[in-house]
Amino acid sequence: MSFKLFPILFLALFQVVTLSAQPPAGMNRNSNSRPSFNGNFYGRVLEATTGKAIEFASIQLLQNKFDSLTKKRKEVVIAGMLTNAKGEFRLENIPVFGQYKLKIDVIGYKSIEQTIGFDVKMPTGNNSDMGALLSALDKDLGNIKIDIAEKTLENVTVNAGTTGLKLGIDRKVFNVDKNIVSAGGTAVDVMRNVPSINVDLDGNVTMRNNSPQLFVDGRPTVLSLDQIPADAIESVEIITNPSAKFDASGGTAGILNIILKKNKRVGYSGNIRSSIDSRARLGGGADINVRQNKLNVFGSLNYNMRKSISAGLTERTTLIATPQTYLKQEDSSISKGEFMFFRGGFDYFIDNRNTVSVSVNKGGGKFSPTNDSHSTIDSLYTIRKQSQNDRFSNSTSQFDFTGITASFKHLFPKAGEEWSIDLTQNNSSSENSNQIKTAYYSDPLSSFVKVQDQLQTGTGNNTNLVIQTDYVKPINDRVKVEAGVRGQWRTVDNKNNFYLVTSTGNVNIPALSVNYNSKDNVYAAYATLSKQLKNFGYQLGLRAESSLYNGYLPDKNQEFSIEFPVSLFPSLFISQKLKKNAELQVNYTRKINRPNFFQLYPFTDYADSLNLSRGNPGLLPEFTNSVEVSYQKTYQNKNNILGSIYFKHTDNLITRYQDKENNPITGKDVLINTFINANNSYVTGAELVAKTKITNQWDLTSNFNLFTSAIKLDASYQNTIDPFVSYQLKLNNTYKLPKNITFQLSGEYISKSVLPPGGSGGGGGGNRWGGGGGMWGMGMFGQTSAAQGYQKANYFIDAALRIDLGKNKQTSISLNMNDVLRTRRQQIYSASALFTQDVFRRRDPQLLRLNVNWRFGKFDPNLFKRKSNKLMGEGMENINM
Repeated sequence: MSFKLFPILFLALFQVVTLSAQPPAGMNRNSNSRPSFNGNFYGRVLEATTGKAIEFASIQLLQNKFDSLTKKRKEVVIAGMLTNAKGEFRLENIPVFGQYKLKIDVIGYKSIEQTIGFDVKMPTGNNSDMGALLSALDKDLGNIKIDIAEKTLENVTVNAGTTGLKLGIDRKVFNVDKNIVSAGGTAVDVMRNVPSINVDLDGNVTMRNNSPQLFVDGRPTVLSLDQIPADAIESVEIITNPSAKFDASGGTAGILNIILKKNKRVGYSGNIRSSIDSRARLGGGADINVRQNKLNVFGSLNYNMRKSISAGLTERTTLIATPQTYLKQEDSSISKGEFMFFRGGFDYFIDNRNTVSVSVNKGGGKFSPTNDSHSTIDSLYTIRKQSQNDRFSNSTSQFDFTGITASFKHLFPKAGEEWSIDLTQNNSSSENSNQIKTAYYSDPLSSFVKVQDQLQTGTGNNTNLVIQTDYVKPINDRVKVEAGVRGQWRTVDNKNNFYLVTSTGNVNIPALSVNYNSKDNVYAAYATLSKQLKNFGYQLGLRAESSLYNGYLPDKNQEFSIEFPVSLFPSLFISQKLKKNAELQVNYTRKINRPNFFQLYPFTDYADSLNLSRGNPGLLPEFTNSVEVSYQKTYQNKNNILGSIYFKHTDNLITRYQDKENNPITGKDVLINTFINANNSYVTGAELVAKTKITNQWDLTSNFNLFTSAIKLDASYQNTIDPFVSYQLKLNNTYKLPKNITFQLSGEYISKSVLPPGGSGGGGGGNRWGGGGGMWGMGMFGQTSAAQGYQKANYFIDAALRIDLGKNKQTSISLNMNDVLRTRRQQIYSASALFTQDVFRRRDPQLLRLNVNWRFGKFDPNLFKRKSNKLMGEGMENINM
């Protein structure tokens, strides 16, 4: 007898003995119950058309059970596994008595569900057929054939009618594909139509009157919004009050997470697009995504030309000297440039439980802004004395950036349990040059009194490395634990030189030149505990961060240091599901904002001699405590409403401030724009977001935010603005017209409101060009202080029209115009004991852009295999697809 038969005989004998004996302890057997025997299911998964085995098919066995907590029945996963290379699976130790549902899923194929059972008949009396019983306990389900879910381009565009906004209790997700008014633009154009977001003329973003932390694909970035093409964005997530799992920075506003486009469906897909605007600026790009078997490869390339035109008027009365003066400055600016953005990478699915992903972002650009200013200065004597000047600045700035992200994710056999590790490195560099010529004269008809020619040059390099690992462990179907650690290392090397241009050459002014280096390290660890009790749930979280910032001025042998050995950031989220698809949530978090590079940079920008600006290396981080109460209701017609009440209190708020100091060039007292730490501040308000389907053809997304804020300065500073109530209204209308035509109309109105403090460590604005090289032109049009001013009411309307062509709507042509009524402007009033100032600006009104987009793709898991077989049939045997 073969030794291979011994195990089989032993197992058969064991089953017979077990069936004949009394049940052991723990087996429930009496006159009213059956013994709890276990058995096995096994089978094989094959492709229906070819009969080939399917590897890595997901096999799940479910049973309908009664939940003692919810008092309802629900399906519970009893067992599960993945098929092997032969398509085989085996589910063991399954209780014999009961009905089960077998569910089979595999990417690219239709799902299968079927009811199965053991059909065991217990032996009774003399009818004891043990062989039949043992056979029934090991049930062969046979060959299970599944069909290919073959989809063509029609399925790529089938979601065209879905909503552009998804509302959640913890975040809002804005689908950029549905926002045709931003097509061909940048992320700045996208943000103008996102609920809860406000964008100023320079592309700086605020959320609930504070600057958010900017993420790309869930990770910090060195990119600014105007460096990200709108056509590369899949969606935007707005997280107003992030939990302890997220970076503690960006606390005064939350997180703005930009999700870039990437497809993981089997087959290939992509699009080719081009655009031209009313200033003859061209743009274009292409995306491609290919997935077959274990590999998903994606790539995207975008190129855009830009021409931006702006105009402004500044009127200021200066009270710091005798005589007091009145300034009227008219500005006009034109900026021309181009930039390119590439993104590529791959996902390698080692198996259904392990995935490796790598992506690369690469881009750069060059811009050449010019600015003309005419200034008239009146001395406020009884007999006025007037002087005038014309200033012309000619600048060039170029930047490039490289970002690399690598990640690994492992899924454990237990549903929901996973471990991941991510590495992200971003490098950016910039070079800038700004030549400024100023001609002074006493009246328009006189000759020049003098001409001053100055030059500013700068270079900057920025490196940011982040390593993070996260682990998620479900204790049971109601309790989950998450934990992770994170390290961030940032270095900045920045040089700026100031020269006076003379007939004999450039003369460097060391007192106005700066060589500044900095290192910023942050180490963090977090843990959260989530639990669901019927309709009540909560999440407790705690994040610990240690941070060290060092700044150096090598030429002046000066050093600045900000250190927080350990800071704790707790979070608490409580949710209660209510009747009729409603939910209530209360949350609390503590966050930090560390000053960013430009807020710390001690370089004085003399681009505008009448509006000087400089960072403050002595700034401290600000700490914010936030409380938010939210209510969400979903109606039967899929209409959705989300209401929130929020309160944020900040200590050491970083805010802009205008103060007096001596100009080393002229020897006169001047106003300088810088940053200071306020004692504290608060922002409180109520926000309402509604997604309404007015008719089958008309979708409306509306956003209303009512808020007020106040900043309390130290007694040594002047604080002149009292708190007042402000509001913001956004409407986004989408109309479906006949012949596959879509019309979109978006508008915003914001009342008189306190200025954002500008104190975000996360950024979120535009025109940063890699984090170094100076703040060219940032001083033009007059800087203002949040503690000393407010902005006047403003409104605008954007419009767009799109037509989809082709059998499967694979081609679309759109025409969009921003600021249709030419009403988008910036009007700011600020005042203190030192000055009063009014600033008016307008930028790029009524800009028209034409876009053409062609989509292609085929989602078929065996597409490449069939092509390979065809080629091999034609004699090309050595080609292996």
